[in-house]
Amino acid sequence: MRVLVMTKGSGADEEKATPTAEMFEQMRAYNEQLVNAGIMLGGEGLQPSAKGAQVVFTGTGTSVVDGPFAESKELIAGYWIWEVRSLEEAVEWAKRCPYDPRYGADQVLEIRPFYEMADFDASLFAGYETESLAPREDG
Repeated sequence: MRVLVMTKGSGADEEKATPTAEMFEQMRAYNEQLVNAGIMLGGEGLQPSAKGAQVVFTGTGTSVVDGPFAESKELIAGYWIWEVRSLEEAVEWAKRCPYDPRYGADQVLEIRPFYEMADFDASLFAGYETESLAPREDG
């Protein structure tokens, strides 16, 4: 099963901590363990919300809100995509993630499984080639 593992932080604390060389090394080693175990398919850290935007859809229209999003209770600071046998395996790997208290007393990794084609009723795809619904492989 594929899962998305999101690293979450507080919008108010977003600019307070810069990663140290020690934390970079710990994350490099952790990512290397994930790759060597065949778990990690991808992942990246995200730039601060000050460099982003939100597109908001409402019943009256669409608007764009430029960052930062300091009022947000939680922001996604980065993510991984993992291939694991079960949610329990993903939890066990997540529990090994390096932790730096400079980013706040409470840090959260949220793990969410991806939908797979088998999760849907096949009749939803009648008339479609399932290959056209799969992600593109840019080469």
